[in-house]
Amino acid sequence: MSPKKIHFHKKSQQLELAFADGVTNQLSAEFLRVHSPSAEVRGHGKGQETLQVGKQDVQILNMEATGNYALKIVFSDGHDSGLFDWTYLHKLCAEKDQYWQAYLDKLEEAGANRGGSFINAKPV
Repeated sequence: MSPKKIHFHKKSQQLELAFADGVTNQLSAEFLRVHSPSAEVRGHGKGQETLQVGKQDVQILNMEATGNYALKIVFSDGHDSGLFDWTYLHKLCAEKDQYWQAYLDKLEEAGANRGGSFINAKPV
């Protein structure tokens, strides 16, 4: 199901999506970056995910449609792999709060924060 509306708010770095079934949301550049569907982020199987830290200030530099099924997003940290297909974007919009809380929980478990610092890091 493709979105009926896609609008990027450059100043606030928010991608606004609306789907025909009524699911709508705005997804920040940080949210999209840390939930990238790329192998770099998700790994090649369960348990191989890589926690993304230090993405609080990442920006979207470019975005382009890939066929009729996905968006390719280029981020300011150089990340440009992973295609956000419509099904995944719909899921991110519909379950944004759960995805975000799970990310914050993982950061806390790792002793990290959104800015990239490790809170419980010990000097070497």
